[in-house]
Amino acid sequence: MTSATTEKATLLGPLENRTFRSIFLASQISSLGWLMQTVALSWLMATISTSDVMVALVQASSTLPAFFLAVFVGAIADNYSRRMVMIVGRSLMMASSAMLTILMAFGVTDPWMILAFSFLDGCGIALSEPAWRASIGDILERRHLPAAVTLLNVGFNTVRSVGPALGGIIVAAFGPLVTFALTILGFVAPLTALWRNNWKVQSSSLPREALMTAIYDGLRFTAISSEIKATTARGTLFGFASTSILALLPLIARDMLKGGPIAYGVLMGGFGVGALLAGLVNPSLRRALTQEWLVVVACAACASCEILLVLTSSLPIATLSLALGVAGWVTAWSGFGVNVQLASPRWVVGRTISIYSAFTYGGIAAGSWLWGSITENYSLSWALGSSAVATLVVAALGFKMPISNRAESELEPSGRFSVPEVALDLKPRSGPILITTEYSIPEENVDQFLDVMRERRTVQSRVGARQWTLTRDVQEPSRWTYRTPTWTDYHRLHHRLTTADTQLDQELLELTKETSPPRTTILIERPTGPVRRSPLMPYVSQK
Repeated sequence: MTSATTEKATLLGPLENRTFRSIFLASQISSLGWLMQTVALSWLMATISTSDVMVALVQASSTLPAFFLAVFVGAIADNYSRRMVMIVGRSLMMASSAMLTILMAFGVTDPWMILAFSFLDGCGIALSEPAWRASIGDILERRHLPAAVTLLNVGFNTVRSVGPALGGIIVAAFGPLVTFALTILGFVAPLTALWRNNWKVQSSSLPREALMTAIYDGLRFTAISSEIKATTARGTLFGFASTSILALLPLIARDMLKGGPIAYGVLMGGFGVGALLAGLVNPSLRRALTQEWLVVVACAACASCEILLVLTSSLPIATLSLALGVAGWVTAWSGFGVNVQLASPRWVVGRTISIYSAFTYGGIAAGSWLWGSITENYSLSWALGSSAVATLVVAALGFKMPISNRAESELEPSGRFSVPEVALDLKPRSGPILITTEYSIPEENVDQFLDVMRERRTVQSRVGARQWTLTRDVQEPSRWTYRTPTWTDYHRLHHRLTTADTQLDQELLELTKETSPPRTTILIERPTGPVRRSPLMPYVSQK
């Protein structure tokens, strides 16, 4: 088999899975319909409202839910059936589009109504998208994640280069109502694929986390994970710096190339070619470069595109430059997305993806506003040049916030935990539970013991331990105790520990006295205060 064939097989490998292939292709149809609908809504708003702000709010109303609801929908995706969450989200999208179409058919067109249904549509996207991306690791083997994430980015960006133009043609030829009707048909495709396909998900014997607890655990895991923090920070800054390529594209076609709709359409064609180019070269780049160097190359490609757009007034050169920039754009987002997936265990991946997405959406929105403001107050060349410098700064941040390569199996649970036998009938909500482990540490091993326990605190806090404390017996200085509360927390954190995490137990065992191995004690607290009784309420006749 030739090298080119191997790369193609690697990129298209996820499509060999029937479930992934069915949902992926259906999602592209849905994305095409959604982009067409966005064009139709913007045009409709422009015809019924004289406010430029209302026109701009059409796009904002559909993207704001992804930013504000990200943490909540991520917790939902991790605590409930991701397939059902996707079905609910897609159903909400179809219902909002159907209601809008029906109202329009009866002649009801109001600007605030359009924004409301656009917002509902965005809520459906915000609900289904994290669940879909989190489900990739459930549907495919972990080694296929890089190719799958690349396919998602290539697919959406390719559709994005076609959808608005197609939507404009349909609106011009048949009107917004026909466009909305076609969008509804597009939303049927992923719902059908989800109903027809089911996939196995690793079940847990533990009770479902409360929503606020799940949100807190997701935020804490993200805050502790250096890989996800670095990826989220770099992704946010990359979106902020490089979004000028997309945000200013209409102005580039009009002001720098002195063109009209045809020039803009040619540039969008270059956009699609760049997305496809990224898909073809991404497998080779991932094998040849580390994750950090992949981001650096992508940033360099985007910065080169921005600089070339400043220097040229030729449509062919601008189109080729845009293809190069979009190839870097897709490569960078694929790399960031893969890193978040590989750095997240299955129990929290929906939350980490949502948090990452919220920050990156915010970065793109802030960048679009900034580069537009610079263009308005200074010039388009200044905006693109400043954007190129900012993009190169994001590449240079690798010295401070490098993105590391993570093995595919590092975060898999070890599966070594055995539930301790207890004499009482403890329920998941029994407690408060006090779980302590005593260590007898020789004085010469104390410093090394403290180092290991600091690492243990980080590891266990990352997977759910709360109120983790380490104490020393003042009468027997060789005795050390650490504790974590609640029976469910104890089970949950030990079920989530990886093989690397459990190796800390062996390190601690080697530091203890041979005659005094570690001893774990499980206690349940009982209230000793007066029992509060509710006051007797008088009986009132209901006759």
